[in-house]
Amino acid sequence: MIAPKRKKARANGEGTIYQRKDGRWEAAGYVLAADGSRKRVRVYGSTRREAADKIAEKIANSNRGLPVATADSTVGDYLTYWLGSVAVHRLRENTHTRYAACVRLHLVPGLGAKKIARLTAKDVRTFLDRLRTTCQCCTQGLDTERKECCAIGECCQKQLSPSTVTYVHSVLKSALEHAVREDELPRNVARNVKAAAPRPRRFQPLTAAEARQFLDAARADRLHALYELALRTGLRKGELLGLHWEDLDLTTGTASIRHSLQRTRTGGLTHLPTKTRASERRIALPTECLHSLKKQQERQDKERETAGSAWRDSSLVFTTPTGRPLDPANLTRRFRSFLNRAGLRRIRFHDLRHSTATLLLEQGVDLVVIKELLGHAHIGVTAGVYAHVRLRLQRQAINALGDALQGKRLDHPPHTATDD
Repeated sequence: MIAPKRKKARANGEGTIYQRKDGRWEAAGYVLAADGSRKRVRVYGSTRREAADKIAEKIANSNRGLPVATADSTVGDYLTYWLGSVAVHRLRENTHTRYAACVRLHLVPGLGAKKIARLTAKDVRTFLDRLRTTCQCCTQGLDTERKECCAIGECCQKQLSPSTVTYVHSVLKSALEHAVREDELPRNVARNVKAAAPRPRRFQPLTAAEARQFLDAARADRLHALYELALRTGLRKGELLGLHWEDLDLTTGTASIRHSLQRTRTGGLTHLPTKTRASERRIALPTECLHSLKKQQERQDKERETAGSAWRDSSLVFTTPTGRPLDPANLTRRFRSFLNRAGLRRIRFHDLRHSTATLLLEQGVDLVVIKELLGHAHIGVTAGVYAHVRLRLQRQAINALGDALQGKRLDHPPHTATDD
């Protein structure tokens, strides 16, 4: 008599593993859930080993005290888990802070009580529509303490901007996408909701005449080199403030962009990696910037002598008179004062970067070159941001062609058959 074949014993940490009728392998085990209880989770794989590895990873994380999202978690519990255990390791601190505010102010109040496994595209669409049309003062009780406006029955209709609604939607999509990757959801229902694209933010870059006026006025300012570098190279504010002297090669005329100075909630002024991998780049410096940077070096040497023991050497190119890093918010205030003194219209500091790209496009510089100079991750970003400029240049080119075809302006003699 042949003895029945015994099932393979489960190893510690594997949980329950079996093959489904559809051929896939399913594994299940008890883990620490986002709400603090222990719940059973299921994962799937095309092989037994794949399913075993997935459940073993979840159980190991649970044993280390890290909560794991489960299918019967609420959206609020899952978002709390995702922010604290997943997003915190993948996002820059300031981005994580914005995500957390978005979850706290909008997603949890609007969808938090829903079971994540039962969330539908209709739920998400209804939530976003309500978010667009609801007064935020009423929803969040912003006027309650002041006892005015919405608190006394005179609604101010303070609604979220289209870009903020789009941002809320993108945060939800990111969170649910992780749930799909972890096999906690079969699909990302938030991706099935097509939100209306917000109008691109309008910016008013400097014209060529205004740029010349800007540069003339900047020569008398202590931050002359910074303003000139911003306009001539399009560097971001954080990249400018994070420049070290060792990043510059004034002999060959190049700058290596490696860091960005940002103020974070926990670390204060902190040197962080550049915004994206593409933002870490090496750029050529204009001759005018080389001159102003050498003068900046001389000015800093004098300030070091004047400050004496109060000097704090940070090796940064742009500092306070005592060598400390310049705070981005203080630079914004200084920039506004500078514009007022120079008699220039008020623009954001970031509009200097837009001015660089716009002026380069109008001079016929290739989009790829501008993309590399600005440090955009994809050329589609460059093309999208400056689409209105490219459209204007196309119209000018088409009009010029029309003039040529009508014989109004011919810079070169027309070709003949023999020319061809």
